Amino acid sequence: MLIVFFDISGVVHHEYIPKGQTVNQHVYKEVLIHLQDAIRCKRPELWSSVDYYLHHDNAPAHLALKVHNYLAKNRVFTLLQPPYSPDLAPSDFCPIPKLKMVMKGQCYDDVDAVLRISRESVEQCMQAWVNRLDHSISSSGCHFEGDKSD
Repeated sequence: MLIVFFDISGVVHHEYIPKGQTVNQHVYKEVLIHLQDAIRCKRPELWSSVDYYLHHDNAPAHLALKVHNYLAKNRVFTLLQPPYSPDLAPSDFCPIPKLKMVMKGQCYDDVDAVLRISRESVEQCMQAWVNRLDHSISSSGCHFEGDKSD
């Protein structure tokens, strides 16, 4: 399993979870520690200003008290994911599908080569996410995948 964190500038951190390992609150907290190290190194301006938000879905490991306490202690602000709204998770429609398309039928020696996604592609992904959130808010959450905004 590959866990990927990205922002509008591209991939900030990625981490492979060993085959057979369940992502529980303990594993996810360790991943978040590694994410913070990556932000410190790759996005020092965000790190110093604490001007970033984490958006993750409602997976049990993400909602665990241990994870919530860790995020609060480290002043990591989160954007809430509405329940039953997987189509509002940006990773479900970008960059993961784009990575799959690029990887199909290919062999790679270098993980970084796989994770290179153009800034334009990530910007489009983030804008699509904002549009989906706006549509969900304007329809009071009563929308389905494929609905068009007015």
